[in-house]
Amino acid sequence: MKKALITGITGQDGYYLSKLLLEKGYQVYGLVRRSSQFNTTRIDELISENQASKNLELFFSDMTDPTSISSLINSLMPDEIYNLAAQSHVAVSFVNPLYTSEVSSLGTISILESIKNSGKDIKFYQASSSEMFGGEIEEKLLESSEFNPKSPYAAAKLFSHNITKIYRESYGIFAVNGILFNHESPVRGETFVTRKISRAVGRINQEIQTKLTLGNLSAKRDWGFAGDYVEGMHSMLQYDKPEDWVLATGETHSVSEFCELAFSHFDLNWNEYVETNEKYERPNEVKFLLGDYSKANDLLGWKPKTSFKKLVEMMVNSDNNLAKSEKLLIETGMLKPTWEYSS
Repeated sequence: MKKALITGITGQDGYYLSKLLLEKGYQVYGLVRRSSQFNTTRIDELISENQASKNLELFFSDMTDPTSISSLINSLMPDEIYNLAAQSHVAVSFVNPLYTSEVSSLGTISILESIKNSGKDIKFYQASSSEMFGGEIEEKLLESSEFNPKSPYAAAKLFSHNITKIYRESYGIFAVNGILFNHESPVRGETFVTRKISRAVGRINQEIQTKLTLGNLSAKRDWGFAGDYVEGMHSMLQYDKPEDWVLATGETHSVSEFCELAFSHFDLNWNEYVETNEKYERPNEVKFLLGDYSKANDLLGWKPKTSFKKLVEMMVNSDNNLAKSEKLLIETGMLKPTWEYSS
C-alpha cells in the first residue's frame, strides 16, 4: 500500500486529492495546523468513511516549524508528499505578507530538506500557481513562460517553485511543480470570488440576500474544476521523471461572465444585484490568465473534463441547497436573518 502525506489536507484541493488517493488504495496522512479554530469540515465525511480501516490519519504540525515537519516525515516515511499548504488568498497576502511568505518558503524548504536527509526516494509535489505569471500579456501561458509575480502570495509561490527546481537538480529528488490555473468547486473557500458569487446567487434565489458587492469585474481567469486538477497532480508523480507541469482549461472568462452565467441559472439578471466597490480590488491587479495544458495532455494524458458552464452550475446548485437550509433556520428562528450580504 502506497503512503501519501498531504499538507493543507483540510482545504479544497486537500479534500479532492485525499478522496482520489483513498479510492486508489493509498494510506493517506494529513498535516493539520493546530489552532483555536481547528476545522475539518471538508474532510469529515472522508474521516468517517475511513475510521475503521484507519486509511486516513491526521497529524498536527506547523509549516513554519522545520523540526516539526522533519519529525513527522521521518516517522511516517511516506512514498509521496503533496505540499498544498499555503495562505492561499491573494488579497489577504497584501494584508499579511510576512505570514504568507513564511508558510510557503519555510514549509517547502523544510519538506525538501527532510526528503533529502530521509534516505528514501520520496516523491514531492509542490503546488505552484498561475498567479506567478502576473497576467500582463494576453496569451496562452505554458511551463516556459516568464514569471512576473504581482502579489506577496505569487512571490512566495515563485520562491517555492524555484527552490523545488533547485533541490531536484542539485540532489536528484523526484520533485515536481504543478502550475495550476484557477480551480474551483462547491467546497471552495467563501472568500474567493467564484464562491462569493455562487453563495450570493443561492441566497438571492432564496430571498435571504439582496445584493453582492465585488471588485474588478473585468479580470479574466482560466477556471477549471478542482476535482479534475487533483488527478493531474497524482499523474505528475507517476510520470517516469520529475518535471514541471501546467494544468488549465485553455479558456478564459471574466468575473462578469461568471456572474452572468451563475445568475442566469435561476433566470436572474446579474446587473440588478451586483455592485462594485474599489476597496475589493487588489493593489496590483492580475488582469488576464490563460493556460496551455498541452504538455500535460501529450505526456500525462490529462485534460479537463468539466466545462466552465458545468462548473458554474455545480457550484450554484450546491449553494442554492445551502441557502435553502439557511432559510429554514431563519424561518424557525434558529438563525438571525441578515438581509444584506456583501462580499
